[in-house]
Amino acid sequence: MTDPRARRGRRTFYLLLVVFFGPLLLSIALYYFTDWRPAARNAHGELISPVRALAGAPAELTSGTWSLVYIGDAACDMPACRDTLVFGRQTRLSLNQEMSRVRRVLLATASCCTNDYLAHEQEGLAVVDASTAAGTALIGQFPARDREHSLYVVDPLGNLVMRYDAREEPKGLLTDLKKLLKLSHIG
Repeated sequence: MTDPRARRGRRTFYLLLVVFFGPLLLSIALYYFTDWRPAARNAHGELISPVRALAGAPAELTSGTWSLVYIGDAACDMPACRDTLVFGRQTRLSLNQEMSRVRRVLLATASCCTNDYLAHEQEGLAVVDASTAAGTALIGQFPARDREHSLYVVDPLGNLVMRYDAREEPKGLLTDLKKLLKLSHIG
């Protein structure tokens, strides 16, 4: 016969095993062996997956800083263009001490490059003439969907990382940029 204290001790041991390792085993089983995945997402923008290395990217996109890129006509006479550029400028300014790590770039598809609006209202915006064959090839690497309202995030190595809709809540882009800059060891 076994000792009742030994039985009680074994029962307690098994109960502790179930209490501590049961949730761990259950979570592993749910994550790896079922279609269940957590619904929450961390990024507010649209992640470009897989990340695209921009072939033939100009120096403005590979200069060692993060870039907020807008693709559009350099005349910027449409409200969508102006609103998106203001969205990017305000977001960059909201980064405070980190704003020197982010550059704003306009890939101009036409009417490049002298424009009073860009010179006075969008000071510090780097304008790249993308109306050439090389520029067209570069622009072709960006997602074509809804470009007039889109800001793209390009990392310091020239990789296209994320897309943001400028009509969305601006704090999403700011939050994501702060995370990227905090976690980034480059740029």
